[in-house]
Amino acid sequence: MLKKRLFIVFAMCNIFVFAQQKDSLSIKNGIENPSLLTTHHFGIFSSRINSNFKLKPSKKPTLSINTTSGNNFHPFVEAYFPKSPIAREEQSKLLWYNRDFTFIDQRITPADYLNIVIDAVIKEFRLGIDIPLNKKSELGVTLRSYLIGKGKHPFSFFTGDETIEWFHSNIHGGEDPFGRRYYGLNQVNLKYFDRNGNTLELNDNDFFIGGIEFNYFYYPTLSINKTKNIFINFGSHLGINTSKFNSSLDLGLSANAIKKIPLKNNYEFNFGAGMNILRKNLIDFKKVIDLGNNPFLATIEGNLEIARYTKKGNYNSLSVNYQIQSRYNKRKEADYFKLLGKWEEINGGWQHGVTTLYKAQSNWSFVYTYGRSSYKLSLYFKEDFLVNNAPDFQTGVSLKIPVLK
Repeated sequence: MLKKRLFIVFAMCNIFVFAQQKDSLSIKNGIENPSLLTTHHFGIFSSRINSNFKLKPSKKPTLSINTTSGNNFHPFVEAYFPKSPIAREEQSKLLWYNRDFTFIDQRITPADYLNIVIDAVIKEFRLGIDIPLNKKSELGVTLRSYLIGKGKHPFSFFTGDETIEWFHSNIHGGEDPFGRRYYGLNQVNLKYFDRNGNTLELNDNDFFIGGIEFNYFYYPTLSINKTKNIFINFGSHLGINTSKFNSSLDLGLSANAIKKIPLKNNYEFNFGAGMNILRKNLIDFKKVIDLGNNPFLATIEGNLEIARYTKKGNYNSLSVNYQIQSRYNKRKEADYFKLLGKWEEINGGWQHGVTTLYKAQSNWSFVYTYGRSSYKLSLYFKEDFLVNNAPDFQTGVSLKIPVLK
């Protein structure tokens, strides 16, 4: 079944590729990043928003093919949330690792309960098309899917457990700093029991369609386009999530600005800044898993790019992208939750499966793009410098090709 689904996806790609025109894609249109969304184990079930740093709609419909691989790891941890306002007040006076809340009898000390363990390499596949509607607007349609795996070499060379732990042992981090070796390398253990008694579980080689997204962008014509080389676009976003764990509809808005600075010797500098907000689970089509009780996901993003054109009119570019996304759970719960885990056995981060849900998710991406009139190829890697491990390290490849109408 998995092979059949992958064959259908790649067959669709080939049909679009053979329909391309060599000269139909504008050589440079602002910052045309690949999808830089993380493989966060909650985020993959929602239709999060990619910032758009293009200056204007593409001249012709453009096919994009993105594949991403991220290593997600959180040891098993349990969380209790006392329901009593008195108990919450008492626990809020203590540091989270010193809290003494007891939960022996729910009749005496009622509390919500959840547990989570995350250990997998999550691969995302995105197939999308951007369709110009007129000179000022564009419609994008994207299908996203996911594959859960162990991350063995050579299929996940950079994001597999072996590579990451070799880096920790030999370059930075120390021996087994988060417990991957303790639990065993190249494992899939992805299970989440939410506070409503529902279970999300994925196993090795599980493949699912995450959903379909519709993105409409409007590019207004302003005087600053010519006088200041500043361009603005606005987006509206509709996502239909199709997995059995989160069958729902999301709705979002975005705003992006790009500053273009031509330089000497065929160089060009671009700066992009964007923000967006997503109302996730605006409509639930059936009973869903609790993927965070914060109903909104907001993101702020910045991007710096330097590009150089070749004598043949092609270009190479390097860019640095920073994203920060709002927390998945409401912050106030972190004041009183009680966590249980193997803190004596694991060097650090045993609590991350729960605590990171109450922190903003931030990451840095480093992108290389080679562009010419017939295609654009991007390679990137993403690092979580706060060591949230959601994911720890992520890589991606993107190909954009013009297609016939």
